[in-house]
Amino acid sequence: MRTVYVVDDDDAVRASVQGLLSTRPNLLIRGFRSGDAFLDELSSLDPGIVLLDHHMPGTTGLEVLRKLVPFAPHFAPIILTGQGDVQLAVEAMKAGALEFLEKPCDPHILLRTVDEGFARLETETAAADRTQAARQRIARLSMRETDVLMGLIDGQPNKVIAHALSLSPRTVEIYRANLMDKLGVRSLSEALRIAFAAGLVTVD
Repeated sequence: MRTVYVVDDDDAVRASVQGLLSTRPNLLIRGFRSGDAFLDELSSLDPGIVLLDHHMPGTTGLEVLRKLVPFAPHFAPIILTGQGDVQLAVEAMKAGALEFLEKPCDPHILLRTVDEGFARLETETAAADRTQAARQRIARLSMRETDVLMGLIDGQPNKVIAHALSLSPRTVEIYRANLMDKLGVRSLSEALRIAFAAGLVTVD
């Protein structure tokens, strides 16, 4: 079940948007009358799309956007406001908004944007999960095993790694075997993929 949160202080607009979204199957739709009401429950909410009005009493849509940053990539925010301008749109996009739409919004455009939001949400969540899993594997390694892994990533043979770490080549071989076992891999290329996913390897 996918979730969409509609945050708007205008009861009529909120009801209209929720009604439109209800035409889509497998959508759970929740409405909030203010940014503050949404933020009060944020830590307990499931990942989903957030349709945000900007001009609301209390916390504005832009302020809500900024408070969503630590929760990335679990929410895909979309600004939907009746009083937009170029400066606000730029600030919203910089703050992490997926899109900036003005009311009244074409229903087809709104639904398409929500679909795009779910696609992005799923892609970014999957990437975050892969990164987390890779980092958990890397965390199993001892400091010396990590040093040996970094040497292997740099393309260094065992003898060079041994010299750099003041170890014997045989000890490096043991560390290499241990780290491969802890990472659950059989080849250096597999270990490299895990290191890349964990952020140990960067692309210039």
